[in-house]
Amino acid sequence: MGTVLVGGIIVLLVTLAVRSMIRDKKMGKSCQCGSDCSGCKGCH
Repeated sequence: MGTVLVGGIIVLLVTLAVRSMIRDKKMGKSCQCGSDCSGCKGCH
């Protein structure tokens, strides 16, 4: 039972992290400019 609980917590944390990364990328806050450094906002 403990393994299932810990596994569920890990899945939840990974899901939240991925959602946050996707949201930041959509809002232009990502530090990965994709070779278009004119669009970077001081990440380098």
